[in-house]
This record gives sequence, structure tokens and C-alpha cells, in this order.
Amino acid sequence: MPVRAEHLQSAWWLAVAAALVWILWLLGPILTPFLAGAVLAYILNPAVDWLAHRRLSRSTAAGLVLVCGFVAGLMLVLIVAPLVRQEASELVARVPAMLDRLDALLAPRLEGILGREVHVDFESIKSLLSEQVQGDERLFGRVLSSARTGGLAVVGWLGNLLLTPVVLFYLLADWHTILARLDQFVPRRIHPWVRTIAGEINAVLAEFLRGQLVVMGLLAAYYAGALWLGGIDFALPIALVAGGLAFVPYLGFGTGLGVALVAAVLDDAATRNVIVVAIVFGIGQFLESFVLTPRIVGDRIGLHPLAVVFALLAFGQVFGFFGLLLALPASAVLLVGLRHLKDAYFASGFYRDG
Repeated sequence: MPVRAEHLQSAWWLAVAAALVWILWLLGPILTPFLAGAVLAYILNPAVDWLAHRRLSRSTAAGLVLVCGFVAGLMLVLIVAPLVRQEASELVARVPAMLDRLDALLAPRLEGILGREVHVDFESIKSLLSEQVQGDERLFGRVLSSARTGGLAVVGWLGNLLLTPVVLFYLLADWHTILARLDQFVPRRIHPWVRTIAGEINAVLAEFLRGQLVVMGLLAAYYAGALWLGGIDFALPIALVAGGLAFVPYLGFGTGLGVALVAAVLDDAATRNVIVVAIVFGIGQFLESFVLTPRIVGDRIGLHPLAVVFALLAFGQVFGFFGLLLALPASAVLLVGLRHLKDAYFASGFYRDG
């Protein structure tokens, strides 16, 4: 085939690929459950493979993995939800007494500054809190009214939530078949190179996931032990929340810190407990950001600890929250490409003949 015809054919297929990408971009709002299902399928596929190798069908193995995941998520909710509700109720019930103590502390100082007797009006706040504690039915009614107002958004959210497990099941059941069909569309002249790159990316991402699981486990153990030694109530549930959500940068830290502070304030030694919580979570965040993640995750995916810190800062600056979430796996994928680019550079005449 003439060179000109080859160039025209390549341009044509590049245009087709660009058109497909544009269509996917237009369909972005409805792709959320499919993307979420694909990410979860990639993570859970080794478990399905393990079960399938023990004489279970792919469909049975996929269903069993989904059921186990649902049970684990339900158990986490059943552990955390009562804790949050109990602490919130106790906090609201203790706020009036806390406001009285605050008024007794502030009033003499304000009187000394202003030269007249001044009391901070906390009565309206206390009455409002009492109404909220005793008015669960009215609060539930307001929530329902708000849900009706944003009904379409709620329906869309529930639709995505229900569709994701369905997508996940079919992807897990047909994972290898789907990959084989995608493999057929790779141009034959670059097929070996694409297979090599894909294999390296898969290995790097697998190491990333294993490293992230190790970090989550170590953080949960640290928070449980440190909070228990510090005398903080609900140390184990708080540690499970902080460690379990650590795969999202700052989410596990922020959620765990918030729940721990509420538990600290509810105790009689509130001031001491707040200091303990601040120290424990300050050390925990330092360990996660500068020791555990760079050393464990970074070493597994081949990134220097400084490169891990830089990747988190760079992706967070450019892409915001989702940049933080995807910084390390995206950096791992880019690292594979850079390795091959380095090899091509060292083999080029530009480098050798210079």
C-alpha cells in the first residue's frame, strides 16, 4: 500500500477514535455507574479469579464477592451509624450546660472590658437545640420536603447507586471475555507493545492497591491503639473509620478527627481529651503523608518518596479533590510510560550520536 494511502487510513481511524472520545464526553453524566463499576471490577477481579479456580463458575464467584462486599459495607455502616447518632444526641443534650459554663466564663471578662454587666444570650440557642432534640418528627418531615424539592436529583443518585452493582456483576462475570474482545481491536503492528505496556501498568496498579491496603491497616491499628491509650471513648470504631477511608486523601483523617473530637467533648475531661485527639491525629496525618504512603505505596510502585509528595501536591493543584484521589495510580501509569520513553531515548540516534 502506498505511503500516502497509509497516512490517510491512519488519519481516518484517528478521527474515528476522536469521535468516540467526544461521544463519551457528551455521555459523561450517565457514565458514573459504569466507571465506578469498572474500577471496582478491576479491584475485585482477583478475588473472583481465586474463587473461579476452585471450581466455581464466574457468575457464582462474582455474586459471592458482591454479597461479601455488601455485607462488609453493611457491617461498617451498622458500626458507625449508631456511634454517630449516639454521639450527636449526647452532644446536643450537653450543649446547654456547656453554654452555661461558657457564659459564666465570658461574662466576668466582658464586664471587665466593657465596664458593665454583660451576659451572652445563649437562651435562644438552647431552646433551638431543645426543639431539635424533641422534634425528630418535624425534622424528618423537613427532610422529606427537601427530598421532594430535589426529587430528580435524588432519583438520579439512587439510580446510579442501584445500577453500579448490576454493572459490577456483569463486568466481573465477563471480565476476561471483555478484555479479550478489547484486545482484538488493538492494531496488530503495535499489539505486542500495547500488551507489554498494559501488563506493566496492571502490575504497578496491583502493587499500589496492596500498598494502600497495608497503609489503611497500619493507620487503623495506630489510631485504635493511640486513642485507647489516650482514654478516648469509641476508639475502635473511630479507628476503623479513619483507617478505612484513608484511601481518599484527607477524608479518613477529617472524618475520624471530627468523630473523635465529638467523643472527646462529651467526656468530663473535655479539654484534656481534645488535646489528646489533636496530638494523635496530627501524628497520624504526618505518618500517612510523609512516612507510610511514600515509603510503602511509593516503594511498591517505584516512586521515590519525594516524587509521591510532589505527585499529591501537583495533581491536587491541577485537578482538585479528584486529583488527590487519582494522584498515585495516575503517577504509576505515567511512570510506566516514562520508562519506555527513557528506553526509546537512550536507543535513539539523537542520544547515541550526539
